Amino acid sequence: MVRRPVAWVAGIVLFAEAVGIALVNWFMGVVVDRQEMSLAGLDAGMMSVSSKIAGLVFGLYFAICGFVALRVALRDRAPAGLGRILLISAVVVHGLVGAFAVGLVGWGAFAFMMVVFGLIVLIFMAYDREGGTEVSDAVPGDGDGPGPTVTPPAPMAS
Repeated sequence: MVRRPVAWVAGIVLFAEAVGIALVNWFMGVVVDRQEMSLAGLDAGMMSVSSKIAGLVFGLYFAICGFVALRVALRDRAPAGLGRILLISAVVVHGLVGAFAVGLVGWGAFAFMMVVFGLIVLIFMAYDREGGTEVSDAVPGDGDGPGPTVTPPAPMAS
């Protein structure tokens, strides 16, 4: 089974990404603060603090998503409730940031975003049948009752 290893890898990658995002934003805040330049009249100190806060918020967000992925790996059950919502939002964020990263940073950043995107989607795909309906190998019509009725599609009106 690849379910648990994928969840482990996704959790570890999300934790590494959390640290990376926090450090990059912190570094950018320090650079802005030391340059003491304004952008369109904005206060340099406020931009520095905003960058640091954004780095901490996004770092915390990705760390929580990593915790959810690791919890999925430990419990070997699909994410549910708030954890599921967090992982879905992380998929959306990685898709959007990956699309923007192509133009702003390059194909390497896009590739990384798509790898993380794929890992999180693979968590959902691997745990898809966990609570789903059972699919039997029985041929329709072999049982006690009548087989399923198949209705032909309606003709298209021109």
